[in-house]
Amino acid sequence: MNKIYRKKDRPTDVLAFAMREGDFGGLAGEVLGDVIISVPTARKQAEERGAHVLDEVTMLAAHGLLHLLGWDHDTPAKDRRMRAETDRLCRAAAPVRKPRRRPLKAESRTGSDRQSRNPSGGRRGAKGRGRVTKAQ
Repeated sequence: MNKIYRKKDRPTDVLAFAMREGDFGGLAGEVLGDVIISVPTARKQAEERGAHVLDEVTMLAAHGLLHLLGWDHDTPAKDRRMRAETDRLCRAAAPVRKPRRRPLKAESRTGSDRQSRNPSGGRRGAKGRGRVTKAQ
């Protein structure tokens, strides 16, 4: 795709095709365009940076979105601003990663935990309280 659309015979990580530009840009309505991400290239870049592939793909999606919105990085100043905005979007999109809670020794299957189980092995709940459901 990079060779066809940008005349560059090498892989690229992301391509953005803006619908609001060109002769028919007025027909796009609310559609910004398309962002094409090369996952193999993103995977390679993530490995080189020691990052998660999802983080790399998120960054590329943000970068492509900014291009659809008219941003460019054709000068050093524009490049700095675009990188800063890409970083901001990535932080906004990043999932909150909660550290896994390790039970304290007192919470293991001894002591108080054993007392809170009923004979059938399930947890006893207080009467009148709502059901316990799996977190989304």
